[in-house]
Amino acid sequence: MSESTAASEVGRDVVVVGAGIIGAMTALHLQRLGRQVLLVDRDEPGRGCSYGNGGAISPDLCVPISLPGMLKRVPGWFRDPLGPLVVRWQTLPASLPWLIRWVRAGRMDRVLQLAEALRALHGPSLARYERLLAADASLIERTGQLYVWRSNAAGPTEALARELRERNGVETRALDAAAIRAMDPALAPGFTRGLFFPDNGHTVNPLRLVETLVKHFVAAGGSVRRDKLQAFERADGRVRRLVMESGAHLDPASVVLAAGMDGKALARHLGDRVPLQAERGYHVMLPNPGVRPAVKISNRDHMFGMTPMEHGVRISGTVEITTPDAPVNEQRAWGLLELAQRMYPQLNGEGATIWMGCRPSTPDSLPIIGVARQAANVVYAFGHGHSGLTGAPMTAELVAHWLGLAVAPVDAAPYRPDRF
Repeated sequence: MSESTAASEVGRDVVVVGAGIIGAMTALHLQRLGRQVLLVDRDEPGRGCSYGNGGAISPDLCVPISLPGMLKRVPGWFRDPLGPLVVRWQTLPASLPWLIRWVRAGRMDRVLQLAEALRALHGPSLARYERLLAADASLIERTGQLYVWRSNAAGPTEALARELRERNGVETRALDAAAIRAMDPALAPGFTRGLFFPDNGHTVNPLRLVETLVKHFVAAGGSVRRDKLQAFERADGRVRRLVMESGAHLDPASVVLAAGMDGKALARHLGDRVPLQAERGYHVMLPNPGVRPAVKISNRDHMFGMTPMEHGVRISGTVEITTPDAPVNEQRAWGLLELAQRMYPQLNGEGATIWMGCRPSTPDSLPIIGVARQAANVVYAFGHGHSGLTGAPMTAELVAHWLGLAVAPVDAAPYRPDRF
């Protein structure tokens, strides 16, 4: 990088660290508000969890992961290493404090609050994407999402999930076996119950979505740098300088940390011990599937989903509670393919590829959006867990609020880092 380029980057108003969906959306929003923004990541934009997720954009998502009765399920998480949710024994000591917080977040009074905050964060997402993407809005399909079950009996938390959706104005349509088959004739028989979410959608290419947001960001005058944040230099309760791995020094007026799992370690340097856990998920990408789901579909018996995308069909899901650097268990990914082929008997697995990523998850399902304890000019924007694509637009607006650039469109308090 030339000296003149480096100097121009030092003069940027805001540095956004992390070029996944949260960082890209935030950088674009701030640039369009008139800030001079530099987006920094050690990798190319969109190469982390934003690359490998299931593509869901779910304005109706308001049910937190932890619900009453969660404690009874804990023993099962250790028994089946290929089950929908598994905790690795080897890394249990590191994960246990987070798991305890997770179970405690399932108190009924807390769940009602969390559901309201999730709905507020997610509700405007599709409309915001369409406005931001403009001519590139074809990256989003508003075809709805479908849940299906083979079992006739409702699970122990389904009644509560229904109540939370009703409280928060979510429209759903219950489907019987005939209606499911009518919606998706390629689906195998035997699915007796379905729930359709007409107001949800998905992206046809998560990576291209991030790349497109970055393209709009650069077109608006933003700048992108491949580099890694190595250290903060602080004075008078503010971060004055970012020391980069390349040796560069950046001196922005404000910093946004949208660094996913790396946010935990970065926040610790700024006085915040945030409970962030790697909820590792897997996907299988089928380039020539032969058959495609009619809409984004979720198998609720086995807790995985399938998404029709422009480059094939993506099968994604599972939760693996462990450390980010634990060995990859490829059997979990190939197990998803087997389950998917039971759903769609004509599904072609030839040429399949697999991927694993670490969802940065909080115990209460809400992201961490707010000002650092020991640096008044640093705003956190990470911890979105399963819903980064959905939460990105509103997160960007809340970041602008904490930077003093706009009024928060929703109550910003539920997402603050000091809630823990």
